[in-house]
Amino acid sequence: MINKDFPDLIWKEFYFYEIFDVKNGFYNKKPKFSDSGRIPFLGASANNNGITGFSSLEKIESTSKTGQGKNHSLKEKIFAGNCIAVTNNGSSMGRAYYQKNEFTCSHDVNPLYLKDYKLNRYIALFLIALIEKQKICFSYGRKWRPERMKKSKIIIPVTVEGIPEWNFMESYMKENEMSLITKYKNYLKNKLDYLKKDFVLLEENLISKEWKEFKVKNVFLDIKRGKRLKTDDHIKGIMPYISSSASNNGVDDYISNVDNVRIFSNCLTLANSGSVGACFYQPFEFVASDHVTKLAKNNLNKYVYLFISVILSRLSEKYCFNREISDKRLKKEKIVLPIDDNNNPDWDFMESYMKKLEYEKINTYLNYIENRVN
Repeated sequence: MINKDFPDLIWKEFYFYEIFDVKNGFYNKKPKFSDSGRIPFLGASANNNGITGFSSLEKIESTSKTGQGKNHSLKEKIFAGNCIAVTNNGSSMGRAYYQKNEFTCSHDVNPLYLKDYKLNRYIALFLIALIEKQKICFSYGRKWRPERMKKSKIIIPVTVEGIPEWNFMESYMKENEMSLITKYKNYLKNKLDYLKKDFVLLEENLISKEWKEFKVKNVFLDIKRGKRLKTDDHIKGIMPYISSSASNNGVDDYISNVDNVRIFSNCLTLANSGSVGACFYQPFEFVASDHVTKLAKNNLNKYVYLFISVILSRLSEKYCFNREISDKRLKKEKIVLPIDDNNNPDWDFMESYMKKLEYEKINTYLNYIENRVN
């Protein structure tokens, strides 16, 4: 079989069981998570490499399937690293992740171990792209459980003798990674050059700076809630749909709806329900759901918005799912901001402070990348 993207390669179809040792995830009640935990717990998640939390060996060992009664050995619950974990259930069906270290997981995850060859990150990344092609074949009513996966098929590059081309897969992904790293390094260097031109050395820090309370309605002159748009009415497209999610900058979907929606840009979005208090800066045009409120003010830029978003996020400590941020409540809310000599919000300080943070972070990323490559 010839692939049009790789005309010089031969491709061959294999059953999963020919390539992988397909394991069953452990049907275990989720162990308690803790900040000190070091063992990742994988679930049917589309984020964070499938990791939903971290636990300790002690808590994993003491947790049974139902939370009470017969327990199983720790050996049955811990899976070795250097494998590919594939979700077999939920909305993230068919998502695959490379797991370098040992982990525990739910039965919604199939750990895959490569047969007859030592897996590494690059081979795993190549295979993951092929594995995820098949997720369209499965759904909530047709889960991709281990027995079904073993009988599924995957097409991979092979030698003229029909042996998987592991060396090609590794080399191809390494070249792609190096290309992306080079582009990213150039982007970071250009960003640093830009910040240097407009970089102001701060004479004050957050502690020495004077602060003052301001009503939210007096800081933002443009406060408007988004409009309800049922999931069934979403039309697939490329415009971000911002809802009350606390991850991915609040992006919940990508749509093309233009009628009976509210489209905003260059503003903050504050989740008024759901993940109440989650606040993000939105530099692009987006459709706002009724679960977020737009906050904007003329002449504020990205850096000032980012500074204030952190402060607004503290509202999550005051509100919850049962006590949402209504329009009436928001108008009464107060936030504390650094002030200038005239007791007004010190926008220049906020901007310079965030640019300083960005400059430091970019330097950290750049040093990490250069040390990793070298």
